[in-house]
Amino acid sequence: MKKFNIRKVLDGLTAASSSSSSSSSSSAAAAAARENDAVQETLQSEHFQLCKTVRHGFPYQPSSMAFDPVQKILAVGTQTGALRLFGRAGVECYCQHESGAAVIQLQFLINEGALVSALTDDSIHLWNLRQKIPAILHSLKFNRERITYCHLPFQSKWLYIGTERGNIHIVNVESFTLSGYVIMWNKAIELSTKSHPGPVVHISDNPMDEGKLLIGYECGVVVLWDLKSKKADYRYNYDEAIHSVAWHHEGKQFVCSHSDGTLTTWNIRAPAKPGQIITPHGKQPKDGKKPEPCKPILKVEYKTTRAGDPFMVLSGGLSYDTVGRRACLTVMHGKSTTVLEMDYPIVDFLTLCETPYPNDFQEPYAVVVLLEKDLVLIDLGQIGYPIFENPYPLTIHESPVTCCEYFADCPAELIPALYSVGSRQKRQSYSKKEWPVSGGNWGQGTQSYPEIIITGHADGSVKFWDASALMLQVLYKLKTAKVFERARGKEEKPSTDIVEEDPFAIQTLSWCPESRMLCVAGVSAHVIVYRFSKQEVTTEVVPLLEVRMQCEFSDVDSPDPGGDQTPTLPTPGASSSPQETEPPSQPSTGSISSDGPWDNIPCLQVRSSPLKQSPGYQVELVIQLVWVSGEPPQQITSLAINSSYGLVVFGNSNGLAVVDYLQKTLLLNMGTSDLYSPSDPYQRQPHSPRKARQPSGALCDSNDASNTLEDRCKSPTSGSTSPCNSDDERKQNFIEKVKFKSRRFSKTVANDFAKMSRKISSSSGQKTDLEKGFQRWRSLRCKESPYCMHRDKAAPGMSRKAGVCRTKSAPNSYAKDNSFTRSRSSSVTSIEKESREAISSIHFCESFARKTDSLVSPCVLVGTTQGSVLMVAISLPPGGDQRLQQPVGISSCGTLVRLKGGILTMALLDSAATLLPPSYEPWYDPNASDEEKEKSRRRRPASPPSSQEGQDSQFAVLCSEKQAKVVAMPSQTRIYKHSITETSFVLRADVVQMAGANCIACFCANGHIMTLSLPSLRPLLDVNYLPLTDMRIARTFCFSNQGQALYLTSPTEIQRITYSQDTCDNLQEMLSELFTPVETPEAPNRGFFKGLFGGGAQSLDREDLFGETAAGKASRSLAQHIPGPGGMEGMKGAASGVVGELARARIALDERGQKLGELEERTAAMMSSADSFSKHAHDMMLKYKDKKWYQL
Repeated sequence: MKKFNIRKVLDGLTAASSSSSSSSSSSAAAAAARENDAVQETLQSEHFQLCKTVRHGFPYQPSSMAFDPVQKILAVGTQTGALRLFGRAGVECYCQHESGAAVIQLQFLINEGALVSALTDDSIHLWNLRQKIPAILHSLKFNRERITYCHLPFQSKWLYIGTERGNIHIVNVESFTLSGYVIMWNKAIELSTKSHPGPVVHISDNPMDEGKLLIGYECGVVVLWDLKSKKADYRYNYDEAIHSVAWHHEGKQFVCSHSDGTLTTWNIRAPAKPGQIITPHGKQPKDGKKPEPCKPILKVEYKTTRAGDPFMVLSGGLSYDTVGRRACLTVMHGKSTTVLEMDYPIVDFLTLCETPYPNDFQEPYAVVVLLEKDLVLIDLGQIGYPIFENPYPLTIHESPVTCCEYFADCPAELIPALYSVGSRQKRQSYSKKEWPVSGGNWGQGTQSYPEIIITGHADGSVKFWDASALMLQVLYKLKTAKVFERARGKEEKPSTDIVEEDPFAIQTLSWCPESRMLCVAGVSAHVIVYRFSKQEVTTEVVPLLEVRMQCEFSDVDSPDPGGDQTPTLPTPGASSSPQETEPPSQPSTGSISSDGPWDNIPCLQVRSSPLKQSPGYQVELVIQLVWVSGEPPQQITSLAINSSYGLVVFGNSNGLAVVDYLQKTLLLNMGTSDLYSPSDPYQRQPHSPRKARQPSGALCDSNDASNTLEDRCKSPTSGSTSPCNSDDERKQNFIEKVKFKSRRFSKTVANDFAKMSRKISSSSGQKTDLEKGFQRWRSLRCKESPYCMHRDKAAPGMSRKAGVCRTKSAPNSYAKDNSFTRSRSSSVTSIEKESREAISSIHFCESFARKTDSLVSPCVLVGTTQGSVLMVAISLPPGGDQRLQQPVGISSCGTLVRLKGGILTMALLDSAATLLPPSYEPWYDPNASDEEKEKSRRRRPASPPSSQEGQDSQFAVLCSEKQAKVVAMPSQTRIYKHSITETSFVLRADVVQMAGANCIACFCANGHIMTLSLPSLRPLLDVNYLPLTDMRIARTFCFSNQGQALYLTSPTEIQRITYSQDTCDNLQEMLSELFTPVETPEAPNRGFFKGLFGGGAQSLDREDLFGETAAGKASRSLAQHIPGPGGMEGMKGAASGVVGELARARIALDERGQKLGELEERTAAMMSSADSFSKHAHDMMLKYKDKKWYQL
């Protein structure tokens, strides 16, 4: 176990040691070995292992669906080859076909714990569902024919497969081998049609006669095939193409749906013409002519009831004049026809029935409808057909996810509190019945700590999810857009918007679980502070604070700072109304004219009417960055809130701002360059513009680019053009021009990302194009204005600085192109690349602000995109009323340390390497009585101050895109350094707690997930897990405590992973079980007369027909059998646990019962034989009883 000392470990180090990380690490280790007071690192490589755990959310791009009516399990297949299985609430499972081909059909082996999937690559697979992680037992790949339809009769082991050529092959599900029995298309149709009938679109057996197979061809021909005689009994012809076929349970008639919106009902013994033709949505002409054609009816199901009229459920079939109408499901019951509109197009639907037997009354009770982006269950048993309340977390994508945070091991009372306020948001019009998909059992997890996931969305909503025990359930939804006025139409849309769509989208958030304070930043450069309350309140006036943030980088028009930059502080007793208080001016902005078209105008308008706030999160303060001299505000790049100090700190590419949300005042508004002290060795000098550099041609027109740099750098008031001439017209022309540029650039970015995605290489030694593009984006994302400002004479009043062309990417790019939501930039000139330094990370702590300090005090660590870590000291007034009256002091203390790459995360450890979290104030209800507030309001005590001068008692842990460093405090000397990556860059890094210790967890753009020990930065884990193939992953990947992490693997799904060995070891127990032993319902009773005279269901011995003995062997070249990784032996081994034991016990009992039955039959036969022998012997004895031997 590695040991090292903090005391005097830096005495022999000089500044030159920073050039060699290995020498510094060895020196520190050597010094540590000689000391008695040492820190022991308990985390070792054995504590880490990476694996996927569960996937939540709606299946992305669904394509097919199946339901097991006995096990009550629902399966959904997708276009990417994924399988999602659902049982009761909390029972979910995900598995993936290796080929990634789309799933075209799914078939359950009902109550057998198995599933057959058919894919577009003409392969079929048998999945074993009796184990917690389903595995493929067998696969069959067709070589010469394309699969179009599959049918597996109930309690049969023979699977019918229809092909594009019109043939039907038969597969033994147990061995996954082809039978020699084949139904050829030409024999099926013979001379009924003159051309090829097209692909097979339907296969089913007659419910009352298993020997009769109904085959539907696309052209409109339906054939009733006799399996025993191997010929067609009847052929049914119709002029329109067929999409689906459904039987009546008595097997005497069937219904076909057609491409012209008609339903034809056929009697099986009357093939000449349909018994009935109806057009459910067609307008019936008065002259008796044929109704006008409608859209195709894609699917129809015909279900009977014992006590009433049958149900006919269909999708599609609407008339063509319903342009723009949403997709509909039609339910026909008796004389009533109900049309149910859906929010998204219908992919598939299934009618859930009480019995699995097709030859009995079906008794339908629900319809499950699979939509493109939703799953809906309709209750057929209640008037109005209400829907069931969906217990699955399928609404993650209700609005596109723009940011994500993961909190493991939260306070225990948080989840009940959020659930109590969230339960009031639920709609009340759901069906009263229980969710019918109720199969499976929950896992027996050992994890007991609460976990919460927070997602921010494009519509401004924030959702809180309970993620405990590998489950996911929505707790509470906050709508931040309620704070603002909404434009009713496009003509009312404010011209100050910096995004065309989704102006309320959440960009980043900061949450304190202990105090329940929440702070969110949106794409319109706004920050909202929320408090949690259990009581409803009406806010008459929403508290608003407007902030001017701008920064100069060029010496063309930047004045000399001229000495110490001390921010203006609010005077004691100043008005707390933000509308009346003028925010302190930015000291380094220089003299810029305020006569521009937009000045001091926010991007969004806060609502002026009273705001009714329900229990939950309620607005405490709205902070808006405003336009400055025609320049739109820069978007927020980093954000942090501290409930103990009552402060919110946020930064962007212009600088840093500190706001006191208790007094509603701005404490600090300083450019990034001004945060450095004048004597700071890392002080950034201003740069002069380069004359030969021109803006990117992809972003500016050629005539714009032809303007000289001198023209673009002129003062706003220079030139002969007056800013007052036709000002409104110039504004409008400017807006239209900018919007055109924005739209054109959004296409350019989308195309570039598409090209880069196709060039992705998984090679870890070489940086991929997407990594390079992402790295360029990382260097630019915080640096540019969202609009393309052309500094020429045609736009007077604009701020003409260093000739920088700025633009804005598509605001809804995260929804359409999966690009990084926070990317709102294009390209900049070399001046801005060198000069712009944005705030990338903020961390509250209690530490030593200066080297000479001997006591800790409140501080803020500020990280920048150029790798600087700056220290800002906070001076807090006493608590109570004085805190609300006296100002908070803020002072910049200069640079702490410098790293390569932008700063990603920062943390503080004590001398024992224990994490020092930011101080917080325990939660109290802001709307409670004053007495209750005073009882609960007490500041968490700070870390114990250092009592020994000259001794380093803290570690500052700092991680950037390239490296990690550990700095001793207060001496501010680096003691450990580790280069994380040279060829790539870190996307996300977090200091996390695991197994009672701390470590740094990193996710790199090359796909590697790494962990480093603290404080010695020893590599503990390095796994090549997930190359950066999608910007969505980079935007949403986050680590949490206890070895948990997650990311958005598709626009609709969250993938959770673990890097903890302990969690991986217990994963089997924690996962839910899909298969549970359930008795199959009894078959329907045939009745006395049906048994006497016939007429009941006719069984068929398919083994005699399809077996190798009768049908022979199939051609080897037709299909290739591929054994799956989960073969029968593997299945038996994997079926451990309670369910596996029960299943085996049940099988053993069945076998024993069968053997006992056979033994009983044998015993009865022997007894009968013995009685007969005894009788014959007795008769023989009587015959010869009185005769002598000579009379024989």
